Amino acid sequence: MARKNLLAGLTDADEPEASPAAGNYPMRGASKNMIRSLDELAKQAEKFLEGDAVVELDPETVDGSFVSDRLEDGSEQFEELKAAIEERGQDTPILVRPHPTATGRYQVVFGHRRLRVARELGRKVKAVVKPLDDRTHVIAQGQENSARANLSFIERAAFARRLIELGYDRAVISSALAANAAAVSKMASVTERIPESLIVHIGAAPSIGRERWVELSLLI
Repeated sequence: MARKNLLAGLTDADEPEASPAAGNYPMRGASKNMIRSLDELAKQAEKFLEGDAVVELDPETVDGSFVSDRLEDGSEQFEELKAAIEERGQDTPILVRPHPTATGRYQVVFGHRRLRVARELGRKVKAVVKPLDDRTHVIAQGQENSARANLSFIERAAFARRLIELGYDRAVISSALAANAAAVSKMASVTERIPESLIVHIGAAPSIGRERWVELSLLI
C-alpha cells in the first residue's frame, strides 16, 4: 500500500462515520449511550475510590496530570458528557492528589473531562483526595483510562511512550495499560518510528486499530 493512501485512510478516519440516526440526534440533553457510559465509569472507578470520603473542590485549585493520555478531547463526546452531568449531576467523583509542588493545590489523577465540565458549568467538582506518589498516580490514571472503550490504540501507545520518556519501567507501564509486555513493546515500536508531529496531525483515529498503525510505522 502506498504511503499516501495509508495516510489518507488514517486521516479520513478522524471524521466520524454518519449513522442513520445522526440527523435526528437531539442537540440538547444527554444520550442514552452517555448515561450508560457514566454508569460504567462509576463501576470502573470503585476500586480506587471505595471507602474514601468525597469532598467538593473549587475546580480552579485542581491542575492537570503531569502526563497526558489523550491526543484530543473529542468535542461531541465532551458536550454529551457535559449535558449528562448538567442534567444528573456528577455521579462519580474524580481522583486527585495533593499537588506535589504547590501547597493548597491538587493534581488530577483521573477525571480530566469531569473537571473541565465543572469549570464550564461553574460548579464545585466532587473528588476523592489521595496522597499518591508518581508511580501509583500513573498506574491509577492508566488503568482507569484503559478501561474506557473510547481510548484508541494510538492514544494508549502515546501514553506508553510518555511513560517511557519519564523513566518508568515496563512493569509499571504494563500495569498502567493493563497490557502484557509484548503489547507494550509493540506500542513503543510504533511511537518510536512515527514522529510525534505526525501522530498529533492524524489524531486519535478511533476507528484505526493497531495493525494499520504498525503498517504505517514500517513505511517510515
